Amino acid sequence: MLIGISQANSFNVKCDPELAIELREQYPEIQPGYHMSKKLWNTVYIDGALTIKQLLEMIDHSYNLVFAGLTKKSQTEISI
Repeated sequence: MLIGISQANSFNVKCDPELAIELREQYPEIQPGYHMSKKLWNTVYIDGALTIKQLLEMIDHSYNLVFAGLTKKSQTEISI
């Protein structure tokens, strides 16, 4: 997950490509990743339309994708 420190009104999350498209079509607050791979990243605007549960699910999904892409050594170091 990436979030700006000067303006925290949006954040970028990694996403499964098919789910990324589905979320963009369903919610106007979710757009292709700003300055990121449009296939794998979404920019989520925090304007109160999405629930906390939805935001946390996207963050967890992003974390799991990034974690799965790490080497086994890095995964072990993080898990300790």
